[in-house]
Amino acid sequence: MTATDHASSRDLAGLLPSASVEISSRGHQLPDLRENFAPGIDVTITFLPGDNYRHNVETSVALCRAGFNPVPHIAAREMPSREALDDFLTRLRGEADVTRILLIAGDVAGTRGPFKSTLDVCASGLIEARGLTSVSVAGHPEGHPFLGLPGTLKVLGSWRDWGRRTGARVDVVTQFCFESSPILHWIGELDRAGIDLPVIVGLAGPATPATLTKFALRCGIGNSMRALRGQIGRFGRLLTDNGPDDVVGGLRAASPAATASIAGFHIFPFGGLRKAGLWLRNYGHDPLRPAERAAVARSGLQNP
Repeated sequence: MTATDHASSRDLAGLLPSASVEISSRGHQLPDLRENFAPGIDVTITFLPGDNYRHNVETSVALCRAGFNPVPHIAAREMPSREALDDFLTRLRGEADVTRILLIAGDVAGTRGPFKSTLDVCASGLIEARGLTSVSVAGHPEGHPFLGLPGTLKVLGSWRDWGRRTGARVDVVTQFCFESSPILHWIGELDRAGIDLPVIVGLAGPATPATLTKFALRCGIGNSMRALRGQIGRFGRLLTDNGPDDVVGGLRAASPAATASIAGFHIFPFGGLRKAGLWLRNYGHDPLRPAERAAVARSGLQNP
């Protein structure tokens, strides 16, 4: 999908059936994935501190054989050498037919090798040399833990320029939020900076508030935590699963111009793949779900 294929807000629900989803690099979630998601979707593979990239290659091969599109994370700071990164990318392309990767800096303060950031990986020339045609980078609507907004915009601008220069598709996969307003504000900042990259909105899959809070604290989610607390207050039970209905409803209630760059969704299955798949399958049976009606009412806008 190119920049000209971006959906308006009235089309956003139609992007959900093709949402990507995330699994562990160990591959033990493959049976659950096959039971709850249709082949043909993109499946990202985490790269956690201490992971061996060969596990990611093996999981990518298994996903490819099962009919899914593997999208491995590449954690820049976890790569011990240029040679290791080259071997990783070569194996992904040759053994699992990987064409898209998701680049992250990595969740460690130090570096195992020469790469301190995603832009260091970009500068290596290995992505295009190994025939990878699509790169996703991370976006943080509620702020990056180590970079202010000017710094993050500069990085994303560099990726935009690299994509134009190499002909590769570059998009941004966002961290999850518990309300739509930080996402819409952040997209507005990208627009004002002239960063016309497609945006894949990250959604927290259905889980209990306790589970969502745990992952939110781990991932540095900030102001939208208040929305999660508000959901607890509305439902009155700590064990009630909360899905991303409010977030999707808020995005659908926004103007087409405000959501023009949204090109898809990505599910973080914090409550498990079964719950995430069930939420996606059930979504859309009601053109405007109750939680969405509430989001529309709060926004003061009429949902199309």
